[in-house]
Amino acid sequence: MGGDSVEITPDILLRAYAAGVFPMAESADDPGIFWVEPRERGVIPLDTFHVGRRLARTVRSDAFSIRFDCDFESVIAGCAEPAPDREQTWINQRIRDLYGELFRLGRCHTVEAYLDGELVGGLYGVDIGGAFFGESMFHRVRDASKVALVHLVARLRHCGYTLLDTQFVTGHLSQFGATEVPRRIYRVMLSDAIAKPADWTAWPQRVVSGAEALAIIAAPRP
Repeated sequence: MGGDSVEITPDILLRAYAAGVFPMAESADDPGIFWVEPRERGVIPLDTFHVGRRLARTVRSDAFSIRFDCDFESVIAGCAEPAPDREQTWINQRIRDLYGELFRLGRCHTVEAYLDGELVGGLYGVDIGGAFFGESMFHRVRDASKVALVHLVARLRHCGYTLLDTQFVTGHLSQFGATEVPRRIYRVMLSDAIAKPADWTAWPQRVVSGAEALAIIAAPRP
């Protein structure tokens, strides 16, 4: 879709997500933002989320300490870093500022993976009703972002979310069961999800172990 011609506020951004649209930039140095609504939308079904055997062992080991909503600026900076499969980022300063405002409003969240006290991976996304819109993820140590995603799914399931939007499907996400759905079907899924109550804060105010997170994912939901 085309570029923006009006000032984008957090409220406009949330309304865009609720309509199935999200913003991107051409590069970190491009000050503009354009709106995107893919014909095929990436989603990870929360009830069939797949964790491979090797990754499950890593999650259970608690090698990474997982925290939520502690360091937004470092997470989005990590997501904007060049990576072997991503030489350029779509996260420019306007994106950083907008999502920083959403974070301060409690509508954007982070999952952070630490190793020996150092942030080595994580992700961030936007929350509306029972929908969570995953924006970007990064890792500096093998499996760090994958473990963060496992803990995110556990939290979403525990807190009553029904839709995990990934925007697009990548090889990295397909291993978890990510799939593409046509725009028409996605809009129905989105409408149903944002109409349902979910509460990001309905999560134990303590460190949840990897074994607990996996048990939440494996348990049937009412």
